[in-house]
Amino acid sequence: MEVEVFADDESTARAAAKRIVAESIAAVAARGRFVMAVSGGHTPWIMLRILAKEELPWEHLHVFQVDERIAPIGHAERNLTHLQESLLGMAPIHPEQIHAMAVESPDLEAAAAQYASTLCEIAGSPPMLDLVHLGLGPDGHTASLVPEDPVLKVTDRDVALTGAYQGRRRMTLTYPIINRTRRILWLVTGSEKVNMLARLRKGDDSIPAGRVQQERALLFSDRAAIGDVSVLSAKETS
Repeated sequence: MEVEVFADDESTARAAAKRIVAESIAAVAARGRFVMAVSGGHTPWIMLRILAKEELPWEHLHVFQVDERIAPIGHAERNLTHLQESLLGMAPIHPEQIHAMAVESPDLEAAAAQYASTLCEIAGSPPMLDLVHLGLGPDGHTASLVPEDPVLKVTDRDVALTGAYQGRRRMTLTYPIINRTRRILWLVTGSEKVNMLARLRKGDDSIPAGRVQQERALLFSDRAAIGDVSVLSAKETS
């Protein structure tokens, strides 16, 4: 895993946005489209607001969700609410280019299957995303792949449902599609992440995040999350 460290969450988010610009231009040149999936969180919303002002091949972009809470449309806890606020109206992207997880559906299993089908329509069968943006929880979770949930064992579906976590069930991308992606972009900020970030970098597969492949992964972190910067090589430090 390549590591770059920045002063704070905003500079980390800005660097991540710049990297997405570069990845999108390269993907469109190579394959005619750029398909990414994004997670929620404070720093990612900063990243997306910055991204909205950048020059990307917007007409060739498709944005999927990494995960979503089971909640009504427009709910403050929905990642989609913040995703739309960050991109729609701020970037030249059409609503149909943002693919929402239909977690308000009365049949959640069917909704998960339909989301997997949409992924196949846009990104091939099996779908291969160009970039997946991931965060890291203080408990070691990423996406909605949370400790001890049965979703961690799902190997035959790209989209699945979780049990209750922090009061809500979730819909999430699973390890198979995440580990097929061409580029994984970790965005990790905050001092509460120090311990788990160290375990992630070591590839500790006893935490959910540690089971994500690292060969094609980039980690953008602020100094608070990385902890002792002296443990990084000169190449890793930015």
